[in-house]
Amino acid sequence: MTSSSPAPRPRPRVGFFSFASCEGCQLQVLSIEDQLLTLLGAIEIVNFREAIDDRRDDYDVAVVEGSLVRPEDIEEIQQIRKRARILVTIGACACLGGVNAIRNKRTLASLARDVYEGRQDGVFKTLPEASPVRSMVEVDYEIRGCPIDRDELLETLRSLLAGTVPYVPPFAVCVQCTMRGTPCLLERGVACIGSVARAGCEAICPAFGAPCEACRGTHDSPNFEALGEAFFRHDLPRYVAAEKLQLFNNYKELREPWEKALPSPSIT
Repeated sequence: MTSSSPAPRPRPRVGFFSFASCEGCQLQVLSIEDQLLTLLGAIEIVNFREAIDDRRDDYDVAVVEGSLVRPEDIEEIQQIRKRARILVTIGACACLGGVNAIRNKRTLASLARDVYEGRQDGVFKTLPEASPVRSMVEVDYEIRGCPIDRDELLETLRSLLAGTVPYVPPFAVCVQCTMRGTPCLLERGVACIGSVARAGCEAICPAFGAPCEACRGTHDSPNFEALGEAFFRHDLPRYVAAEKLQLFNNYKELREPWEKALPSPSIT
C-alpha cells in the first residue's frame, strides 16, 4: 500500500477595501516590500484596487480601511461582511471614525455652506456622522493607527492564519515611553495626550519629539479628568486636551466620555 501526501491547504483569499480615507494604510501594506513576498506565499489577494486589476468577491478575509460617510457605504460594508468569514479594519478612520469625524458636531447645512460656499451643485449625499466600520457591522479584529504599523499588520495576519487572537495592548502610550526612556513631553510643556492613548505603536511619536494624538484611540481605563488636571499643572489650557482628542476620537461613542470631563474645544 502506498501512502499519499495530504493535499495542500488552500491559501486564504483576502480582499482589501477602502471607504472615506487617504488610503495611506493600504500604501503601508504595499510598502512591506520583501516581507510582502512571504505574505503572498501564505495568502491569495483577490481584491485590492491599489495593487491588482482583476478583482473577485470570493474572499475569506476582508481588510477594510476608511470611515463610513455616505448612505451607500452602509449597504456596501454589509455586503462585504456577508461575504467575509473574517473582517479586519485598519487605520484610525475605519476603527475610530478618524479625521473624517472631526465634522460630527456640525450640522450638514453648515458643512455644505462652508465647503460648497452655499452652492448646491456638486454636493453629495452624506450621513449625519462619519462613523467607524464597527458601528454598522461586526468587526473581528482592529489594527489601529494613522497610518497602521506594518509589523503589527504582519503579526495580525500571522495570528489569523494560525487561528490565534492578535494581542492588543490595554495600557497607555506613556508606559511605552517609559520603557523606551523617552522624557515626558508634557513636563516640557508640550501638549501630549499619551496618558489616555492606547499603546502598541512603541511610542514612536514622542520618541522623535512629536506629541501623541491618540490615533489608536484610548486605552481600557482612560482618566480624562486627570489629563485635564495635568494640562493645567503644566500651564496648558484644559480645552487643548479636548482639541487633541477631537482629531481622531470625535465619533459620538468615543467623544462622550472625554467631552464630559474636559471643556469643549475651541474648534468644532
